[in-house]
Amino acid sequence: MKTIIALMLLCSVANAQQKTSFKFDFGNGEAAIGYIPVTVRTIYTDALGYGFINPDEEELIGRALKPYKKNKSITVDNIGSSKPFFFSVKLPEGNYDVKVTLGGSGTSATTVRAECRRLFLQNIITKAGEIRTETFTVHVKDSLIRDAKGTIIDKVKLKEREINYLHWDNQLTLEFNDTASRVCAIEITPNTKATTIFLSGNSTVVDQDREPWASWGQMIPSFFEGKNICIANYAESGETLSSFKSAKRLQKLLSLMKAGDYLFIEFGHNDMKQKGEGIGPFTSYKASLKYFISETRKKGGIPVLVTSMNRRTFDSTGHITNSLGDYPEAVRQTAKEENVALVDLNAMSKIMYEAWGPEKSIKAFVHYPANTFPNQDKKLEDNTHFNTYGAYEICRCIVQSIQDNKLPIAKYLKKGITKFNPAEPDAVEKWYWPQSVLMAAVKPDGN
Repeated sequence: MKTIIALMLLCSVANAQQKTSFKFDFGNGEAAIGYIPVTVRTIYTDALGYGFINPDEEELIGRALKPYKKNKSITVDNIGSSKPFFFSVKLPEGNYDVKVTLGGSGTSATTVRAECRRLFLQNIITKAGEIRTETFTVHVKDSLIRDAKGTIIDKVKLKEREINYLHWDNQLTLEFNDTASRVCAIEITPNTKATTIFLSGNSTVVDQDREPWASWGQMIPSFFEGKNICIANYAESGETLSSFKSAKRLQKLLSLMKAGDYLFIEFGHNDMKQKGEGIGPFTSYKASLKYFISETRKKGGIPVLVTSMNRRTFDSTGHITNSLGDYPEAVRQTAKEENVALVDLNAMSKIMYEAWGPEKSIKAFVHYPANTFPNQDKKLEDNTHFNTYGAYEICRCIVQSIQDNKLPIAKYLKKGITKFNPAEPDAVEKWYWPQSVLMAAVKPDGN
């Protein structure tokens, strides 16, 4: 035990001394003044602290608008590909503004995700010679729990599957994807002032790390402006309110919460399967919800309750049957009793599923024939978990409810977001998502 504590303290000291601001110039020529050069051969190592992760060297290409010269601009050249590629930077835990400069030589189409496929920028198009600059704010986390002085006092109990997640590794990993991504520069700076929206929940909320699964939690960052809002997703597959607490996930996020931050709370799918004396929606479940609310308020945070979305369970008349019992109603009651904002995702999802109907709704869930994805020798028929289209539509329900509840964070939603009616979901034919190279055929925990 003493050895573990000593190692944790050394890790804390190392993090305190670690660099937190970077300016990278992408291209094969000389870097602009004040920028770190990144070429197609800049491969990540722990010693270097930044670089590409397992790049396809034949596809990762450096391009230039004009001949290289000293004191050049960051927009003179770029690095890009027609395949997904990853760039990672070693960083201590915290919120960071990430400014990306895209475009330059050749036309470009770039989608940017971070960590475990967390969506920030979708299909950014530039013409030949055009430059586009975008800024978003990313949460970087580790599993260590620290007190107000920064001393390590505990650790989150991670599941074995989480060990390989890209969001517990003290690195910020960016995924550049699309038909012709072009990156001129990346600038990273700490952001200690942004309102953090913490997410707690299960597999319907977690940043799903592999295609074809997805959740609303990894879609919602794309709806908010950078610098003012940061999404910190602490959800994990298979979790209940009680297991989330016992694994010290709640303790972890509360240790980072500052006054004015939010905690969105969405459980139920796994809680309803718990058995035993005193366990039920109006007893143990409500008590746990009230504990989460109370602990959030002690930190000056703002709790928001979210009812569980329905499973895809249609009856013979094309209506959704209730597969969640009284658990959604327990959330509604708790929200009213505790004067907490309510996102009634259970009600909205029922409307949306029935608008799709039994056949079209399949397009929103993980339903795929065998051999659609690598090592997938059996067909996938998952009526709980979403693909990227379904996750995005569920997220639109969440965003609309944020607006309807007049939560203060609504003012930081990106301009141009249209009103969403669950009875009229977006057409699947219009959905665009360039697939990641991270794929799996194994269903997440929980159902």
